[in-house]
Amino acid sequence: MRKHINKYVWVIGLVLIFTNNVYSQKVSIQLGPDQVAQNQGFTISITIEGERLRSYDAFPDFTGFTKRGTSSSSRTNIVHGLVSSSQSITMTYAPTQQGSFTLPPFEMKINGKKYKSPGKKVTVTAPAQRQQRRNSFGHDPRDSFFGTNRNATKEFVDVEDDAFIALVNSQDEVYVGEGFTTTISFYLADNNRAPLQFHELGKQLSEILKKVRPSNCWEENFDIENINGEPVTINNKGYTKYKIYQATFYPLNAETIHFPSVGLEMIKYKVAKNPSFFGQNRQEGFKTFYSKARDVKVKELPAHPLKDAVAVGDYRLNEDINTQQIQTGQSFSYDFNIYGEGNISAIEKPIITDDNNFDFYPPNLQQNINRRNNRVTGSKSFSYYGIPNEPGTYNLSDYFNWIFFNPKTEQYDTLRSELALNVVGESKKNEHIQSNDLGAFYDRIDIEDNELRSLNRMAWVKPTANIFILLLLAVSAFFIFKK
Repeated sequence: MRKHINKYVWVIGLVLIFTNNVYSQKVSIQLGPDQVAQNQGFTISITIEGERLRSYDAFPDFTGFTKRGTSSSSRTNIVHGLVSSSQSITMTYAPTQQGSFTLPPFEMKINGKKYKSPGKKVTVTAPAQRQQRRNSFGHDPRDSFFGTNRNATKEFVDVEDDAFIALVNSQDEVYVGEGFTTTISFYLADNNRAPLQFHELGKQLSEILKKVRPSNCWEENFDIENINGEPVTINNKGYTKYKIYQATFYPLNAETIHFPSVGLEMIKYKVAKNPSFFGQNRQEGFKTFYSKARDVKVKELPAHPLKDAVAVGDYRLNEDINTQQIQTGQSFSYDFNIYGEGNISAIEKPIITDDNNFDFYPPNLQQNINRRNNRVTGSKSFSYYGIPNEPGTYNLSDYFNWIFFNPKTEQYDTLRSELALNVVGESKKNEHIQSNDLGAFYDRIDIEDNELRSLNRMAWVKPTANIFILLLLAVSAFFIFKK
């Protein structure tokens, strides 16, 4: 019996967990009433249940109304041991005149997802008469409960923030073609007391990148989709780092790369000087944080005949061949795989020594690029198809090599094959030559003179031959009829 009870409890627990997970996904947009007085406010609220409200778009503008500010609230319920929570942000609109106004359908991005509202028509009537219950002293009895005069204008103060935005480069000096990683992050101190929130980040980031991206570099973007806080320590002080952009740049020339100062606008709330249990205790405002300008110096590569053509990075070779002994005239496949850290996209195919011992065909190419942990790594594989023409033992290093510059050692290096191929059978070199023979017509070129002859000099031959043929036909016809 006890086992059955435990089984039911376990099943009920799973149902409750599943229900809670479904419930946690609920996000809603609530609109105020259809009719308000001119001295009343219309509200738009966004509510999220079971999840923290991390970001949201600006509330829509509303013809006939002006924005008066936002307020926030949160709620936690515990029912039968099941915990649920919700958080709301409300924008209050004040009517500017009486009449009928339309709030058109709108869309808001909340925690990175878009939610739609159908809008509505709102009628603004004459100002309403306010009635208050007062005690024998002429005061609203609720004022003593809330500890302040409800009709008094609430005062908000600006709390000093402890946050900054920074553009950081992994290196201040690089070679042409050498990669360096640029990161833009927002840092919020652990002891910060000022309420801050991201504001239209996608739009702002687009404008920031127009200023930041250097025109003389190849870019490998890390494509940050979710902005998550990461704890870091700077000068023995704790911060939360929010990485908003990261890319590795590869300079194409020796021009110094300049990153200008960029600004990030954040929503910063003022807090009520005398907060109350009900009502608005925060007032929305904005503050722009600016990064410091940075420069990256770019150096020319050391002198080398191929310095303008070689790749730059830290690379290794991984090679593979389907057989190391083969008959002349048969085919084999060989993979020359370059892997390591650097601009993988810029890797060109290896230089191949061309002779009559082999026929090599253009390679198939496969490329993989990984962007993680502030580094760009990957591989580029060249798959060759070859046919040997002459028997013998051949070191493939005599045919395949790839030169690059390693910025870590500051030296040029060469990747060479370590494989050998043993070819047996009869020579196919003569067949190869015959297959390229252009014929006897071209063999006469060397024995003919260079004198030009006019084709008109032999023009009389053709009509004379035609006349002779006609005479033969006439004579033949005469003898046939006579017989």
